[in-house]
Amino acid sequence: MANVRLNNLSKSYDGKAKVLDGINLDIQHGEFVVLVGPSGCGKSTLLRMICGLEAISGGELSIGDSVVNDLSPADRGIAMVFQSYALYPHMSVYKNMAFGLKIAGENKAQIDVRIKNAAKILKIDHLLERLPRELSGGQRQRVAIGRAIVREPKLFLFDEPLSNLDAALRVQTRLEIAKLHRDLNATMVYVTHDQVEAMTLGDKIVVMEGGHIQQAGTPLELYQQPANLFVAGFIGSPKMNLMQGVISSVNATSLDIALAGGRVIEALVESKGAQVGDRVTVGIRAEHLIEDATSGIPLQGVVNLVEHLGEANFLYLTLDNGVDLVVRGDGEREVQIGSSITISAPSNAFHVFNVQGVARRRLKPGNMQSSRHKVAV
Repeated sequence: MANVRLNNLSKSYDGKAKVLDGINLDIQHGEFVVLVGPSGCGKSTLLRMICGLEAISGGELSIGDSVVNDLSPADRGIAMVFQSYALYPHMSVYKNMAFGLKIAGENKAQIDVRIKNAAKILKIDHLLERLPRELSGGQRQRVAIGRAIVREPKLFLFDEPLSNLDAALRVQTRLEIAKLHRDLNATMVYVTHDQVEAMTLGDKIVVMEGGHIQQAGTPLELYQQPANLFVAGFIGSPKMNLMQGVISSVNATSLDIALAGGRVIEALVESKGAQVGDRVTVGIRAEHLIEDATSGIPLQGVVNLVEHLGEANFLYLTLDNGVDLVVRGDGEREVQIGSSITISAPSNAFHVFNVQGVARRRLKPGNMQSSRHKVAV
């Protein structure tokens, strides 16, 4: 079983400041775990530590039932697919996939079976005699993945494998990797800076920043219940709208919050410990804002930009209190730049963060219905 446990892992260079600190993570057999975050957050360093290409400064790393801190990469039972395909240019696809097995002394007949099985899974069985220069970028990446599959590892590690591909090919290869995970029932750890890749591929997403894990959970958990402002701003496209406010009333299951300009909204969040006068940040996603001219508390916004996506559009507004918001609208409706619209949102769509950026738990994130009344934003 390829369970992986990271217990208080840390990394520093020459005893200086830690680039990774206090990393705790459990990965279950068969999980697809995606490490995501901006450049420099430590995700690739963490992957290289799991692989054995970076020494562990502190903590304990276990794969299966064994602590592997001091094991070489070859002895960890892992296979890694890099951003660079790293194929031998003078070898055919078949020989590239066979090379590592030959070095390990595997039986020639068994090597042939493994290569042909992997090539069939990846739909490159017709390319086995070609050289890398005769392949497209997507085909080369599949060869690199095939080279990992034939090793039959306990654990697959992917370090931004799609970043060299164009947009259309990234989508196609992403689907192939997801299908591969299902077919192999393998444990996979995948690094990317692309949160769309993370949301579509991962069973579990680990959001990293500044050498720390900010939050780990399913895609839906991270989207509906971000733990802090960083996760709220990083997960989701477009980014969550954020507004400053002050708590004006504390209720049993909600907070009333006064926004800039005096507008008061109700947010269905845990209210324990909240105090009237506390400063907070209020978040709302673009798809939860509704064009509504019938609200009893209307708020006008002026359209500055319309981003057309076909089935939908994004309206970039400046509200009458000076706040800029993005609203997801109906792509079938023509909206003119400079026009005024009124928007509202249900109470349980709001996220609330304290001055430290920590989120209060939303009470009813699923069905976007207001508890008391329709709330104009």
